[in-house]
Amino acid sequence: MRTKLGLIGKNISYSFSKGYFSEKFKNLDIKDLTYRNFDIPAIEEFPFLIYHKEEQFKGFNVTIPYKQSIIRYLDRLDPDAEKIGAVNTIKLTDDNELVGYNTDVYGFEYALKPLLKEHHKKALIIGTGGASKAVAFVLGKLNIEFLYVSRNPSTKNEISYKDLNKEIIESHQLIINSSPVGTHPNVDDCPNIPYDYITDQHYLFDLVYNPEETKFLSNGKKKGALIKNGAKMLELQAERSWEIWNND
Repeated sequence: MRTKLGLIGKNISYSFSKGYFSEKFKNLDIKDLTYRNFDIPAIEEFPFLIYHKEEQFKGFNVTIPYKQSIIRYLDRLDPDAEKIGAVNTIKLTDDNELVGYNTDVYGFEYALKPLLKEHHKKALIIGTGGASKAVAFVLGKLNIEFLYVSRNPSTKNEISYKDLNKEIIESHQLIINSSPVGTHPNVDDCPNIPYDYITDQHYLFDLVYNPEETKFLSNGKKKGALIKNGAKMLELQAERSWEIWNND
C-alpha cells in the first residue's frame, strides 16, 4: 500500500499543504498516510525522489517553480492539464504511472465566482508562471477577456508593467495576482501597478494566502475594490487533489 503524499517545490517551508493534510489525516483518524514537503533545488531531482526504493508514494502536489517543468517526467496528463500546460497534482497509479492533473482550475473557479459581478468582463493576470495558466483557462471558460502583465512580454496577449495606464486599469475591472510577489516574509512587496486608478468597481484576487491581506489587496481595499486572497482556492484545490488520489 502506498503510504506517502507530498509537496514538490522549492523554498516551501511556508507551505499550506503539509499542515492542511496532516490535520485532515488526524480528523479522519487516518494512520497509514503521511504528507511531507519535498523541497528540491532543481526539478531534475524528481526522478530520484520517485524511485527511491524505501519510499512508497500515492501522489504529490506541485508548486512554484515546477508546475510546468515537471510535465516531462509524467507518463500522461489529464485533458485539462494538457490544455493548460501546467500540473499541480500527480497521482501514482497501481501500474506505477505518473498522471498529471491541474486542480488549481477547480480551486480558482469556485473561489473566484462568489464575488464576480456582471461588469467584470475584462481581466489582467499579473505574472506568467504555472499558476497563471490555470487562471487563464478559467477566465476563458467564463468568457472573460484577459491580458497577461509580464516583466518581459513576449506575445500579443502580454503587456509590460510600464504599459499599464488609466485606460487599461479602468477597462479591466478584474485583476488577479498569480505571481508570488507579496508572499510572507516579503509582505511589503506588491505588484507594481498604478493603484490610483483602482475603483469600487474593481475586484482584486490574490493567489497569495500568507499574509491574509497582502499589500496588493490592501491597496485595492483602500480604493473600495472587492478583494479576496488565495486561501479558499487552496482549500478547494487540495480537496480536489484528495478526490483524485482516492479515486480508483
